[in-house]
Amino acid sequence: MENVRTPVIDFQAKARELLSDSASYDSCLACGLCASGCPASGFYGMDPRRFIRMAMLGMNEELSNTPWIWTCTQCKRCAYVCPMNIDVSVLVGYARSIWPKEKKPQGIVRSCEAQMRFASTSAMGVMPEDFVEIVEETADELRQDDERFKDIKAPMDKKGAYFFVNQNSREPAVEPEELAPLWKIFDYVGVDWTYASKGWAAENFCMFAGDDMAWKEMVKQRVDAINELGCKVWINTECGHSFYTMWKGIERFGLRVDFEAASLISYYAQWIREGKLPVNADWNTKGIKFTIQDPCQLVRKSIGDPVADDLRYVAKKLVGAENFIDMQPCRSANYCCGGGGGFLQAGMAKQRRAYGKRKFDQIATTEADYVLTPCHNCHTQITDIGEHFGGKYRVVHFWSLICLSLGILGKNERKYLGPDLAEIGLQESHG
Repeated sequence: MENVRTPVIDFQAKARELLSDSASYDSCLACGLCASGCPASGFYGMDPRRFIRMAMLGMNEELSNTPWIWTCTQCKRCAYVCPMNIDVSVLVGYARSIWPKEKKPQGIVRSCEAQMRFASTSAMGVMPEDFVEIVEETADELRQDDERFKDIKAPMDKKGAYFFVNQNSREPAVEPEELAPLWKIFDYVGVDWTYASKGWAAENFCMFAGDDMAWKEMVKQRVDAINELGCKVWINTECGHSFYTMWKGIERFGLRVDFEAASLISYYAQWIREGKLPVNADWNTKGIKFTIQDPCQLVRKSIGDPVADDLRYVAKKLVGAENFIDMQPCRSANYCCGGGGGFLQAGMAKQRRAYGKRKFDQIATTEADYVLTPCHNCHTQITDIGEHFGGKYRVVHFWSLICLSLGILGKNERKYLGPDLAEIGLQESHG
């Protein structure tokens, strides 16, 4: 691998080519706001400010070969705080694209290759027929185990359904019991929805691998599946990066879509406001405390503070406003946890956990018992850094607490709940 040469590119020229109308790389004030707010600062002797200064000084050999680009999660917090609106992540993304495949982190490359292998587009290699079988078996078990859901459906390839739902591969691949809570929510609300046997997977590591052609192919397969079924709205399961890679890919590659892209979190909030999800915090008699991790890909990079506000509205309804403690900073200014950008698959655990220490400290300051986050990468990373640094918190999906509040969370759907929550509602549950 040492003999595989990385092409050297002109970063200054590329910066000007990729420049947005509102930014100027020449106008970098070297104020350090970007570096001070970047948890990857210091890895491999690099930080966002140094990256830009080196680009402007023509230090192309060094920038073309620095492994720092794989520790940057492309979370865009540097651009968010930059007074000149300079976005280092754009150059990082381009730098990733020029690395030979043999030199790229192989975990990210393998995840992208797995997506390309089958029509399911699953990064975990779940084939279309396997997904269909897992969904059918899980739905059958739910109907048999809980009389209240004896008629529940998990539609597949339903033409004309209002919602098309992408599913993160983690559930069907390794924890199918986590599929049912979302289905129960849909059933409770009366949602007209469907999965598809092709293009159903939510994740997209090809973007993180810097492979634009593969990124485009992944998005196109999913867009084609939605257009073919004639669905009106595409929503994602609780996953951050897949929301960004989908809508950004549609925009970047000029794909024709006959549907709207929307966030599941926004619909949670809408259904609660409309009374369709009559959740409350009556179950939280012990005053268990919760905080929220704002996924960079969903909040700062996609919808912005409106979806962050929806996250907090839902959380406070679920756990009680008095039991919710926000991290600081939060919303669009929140720090990346270190799970995004392919970092979890990059094989750089030492650096990833060092990156995550800032997030761990944020959580520890809140003294929360649980972290709520609608993102699988955040979920995995925050769990990992908690175990690594000796944290006392647990990480939980929104769908688990919604079903817990409604009294419909089954006994086998409590994987991420601690002893303080594990028995709540079981006396009413038929599951």
